[in-house]
Amino acid sequence: MTPTVLTGPAAGGKTPPRAADPLARWRDGVTIAPVSRVAGRHTMHAYYTASPERPGGGAALFYASTTREGYTGSLYLAARSGDAEDGSAAGQEIELVSGLTVEDAHRAACQQWVSGGRRVVYHDYRDGAWVVAALDVSPDGATHAERVLTGDRLVGWGQPEADLVPLYGTHWLPNTHRDLELLDVASGAVRTVLTAEAVRAAYPEAVADTFGDRPVSIFFPVLSPDLSRVFFKLATATGEDFRSPKASRRAMLICYDLAGGRFLFADERWAHPAWHPDSRTIVDVPHALIDSDTGSRRTLDGLPPLPGAHPSFSPDGTLCVSDVALDRMPGAGAAPGEWGIVVEDLAAQRSVLLHRFDESQGAASWRRCHPHPVFSPDGRRIYFSTGSSPWTQLQVAVAPD
Repeated sequence: MTPTVLTGPAAGGKTPPRAADPLARWRDGVTIAPVSRVAGRHTMHAYYTASPERPGGGAALFYASTTREGYTGSLYLAARSGDAEDGSAAGQEIELVSGLTVEDAHRAACQQWVSGGRRVVYHDYRDGAWVVAALDVSPDGATHAERVLTGDRLVGWGQPEADLVPLYGTHWLPNTHRDLELLDVASGAVRTVLTAEAVRAAYPEAVADTFGDRPVSIFFPVLSPDLSRVFFKLATATGEDFRSPKASRRAMLICYDLAGGRFLFADERWAHPAWHPDSRTIVDVPHALIDSDTGSRRTLDGLPPLPGAHPSFSPDGTLCVSDVALDRMPGAGAAPGEWGIVVEDLAAQRSVLLHRFDESQGAASWRRCHPHPVFSPDGRRIYFSTGSSPWTQLQVAVAPD
């Protein structure tokens, strides 16, 4: 397929030579195919903050559900064509764990690779309570023993090479787990690294303006690639049903230096932030680069608006991939419900529309599943979900060598 060029050179610039253009491999010859060929079920990765591909390649992790809402399902490992570690046939799937119950189809079980691809961590709603569990997955996936590591918490976003993942409490119910904790998936140890009350004490006026005097909890933490920093939201409970937009009020973007034990910045705005591989820069929408040392924002004005965007960086930081609601994008000529996947060179402020598709169907979840594109660990593949049929499907776009 030949993607559409959305933007030309930045004002006054010249198109770089093809060999020096990081977008070159995404301009021609890209193939797109479903990760799973099994019909009659949803298949989805977790989020734009975690690649479903195992570190080192060979297999992709996904959540599958045969219910229309996608609230119950299983985790699977699918071998990629041509590089399955055990030489198995292309597309072979292994069910890792079944009987999971999740919040929604938007983030599924927040399943993610950790420990350099030796483990998978996720959360599950069991017998009326939330648990965080891990699977110790052998190289071929055939052995995958589960360990329940902690309860009454959900898992945030760690890094695939590390053993540490952040935890957060049930934000729709006031409880004792309102602080930021780190879980070591190897040992099972949990330690508190920052309290919610310390956040309020650091930013009393901002927290009061947003939440008043209501109890707040640290919500949705994301560790930086080098594990030295974390950003998160604050939340306050407003309802007891976790499958409702009224479950809690969530706001602010706060960044904390774990290594130095100090706050870096607080911003009233939270859109869809993600870490750059340098562990210092945060990308947020619309096309804003945040210096996490100071919280200052630099907006890139040479790129088109991407309504609905969830941006994430390539492993080397040269490119950014995002989804876009094309039917809300001026001049896109899109049909109702049409979305796209865009690959961007932020330094040159150029972009390519890689794929466009109907996104009007998919899982009937109360919080719908968005495409949430994310690169593979080697940067040669992009994973994203599509809702072009009643069954959400995880797709992989492969760039030519």
